[in-house]
Amino acid sequence: MRKSVFVIVFLFYTFSGFAQFGGGPFRRSPEERAAALIQKLDSAFQLNAEKKSLLDTALKTLYRAQEAKRQELMTSGIPDRETLMQEMKKFNDAQDEILKSVLTKEQFDIWKEKIQPSMRPRRPEGGFRPSDNNP
Repeated sequence: MRKSVFVIVFLFYTFSGFAQFGGGPFRRSPEERAAALIQKLDSAFQLNAEKKSLLDTALKTLYRAQEAKRQELMTSGIPDRETLMQEMKKFNDAQDEILKSVLTKEQFDIWKEKIQPSMRPRRPEGGFRPSDNNP
């Protein structure tokens, strides 16, 4: 349940950014996303250069494929929620497999329980509520 809520929120922010900014200056490139993830893992687990290089290559490839799929889905019209959820699950599972191949089981468990949730975007506090405008 929690993961599906994250996916929905992630997709909402992703697609709303494209609608507002025509591709969005706030959208990180696959290289930036990979670098951020590797930096987070390195700070937690002190990865050696070989593991960093392996992760860099694999994650950039994955994120480029994800970006291409997102572009494909967006150009064919806004896809239904189920299609988006299936595609995101494929890429999330692929990312997990990449991380499992580099991290130990204990490190991967720490990643899933503590680090990954901290990397999720937070919803802004407050915001518009329709009842605020009613006298």
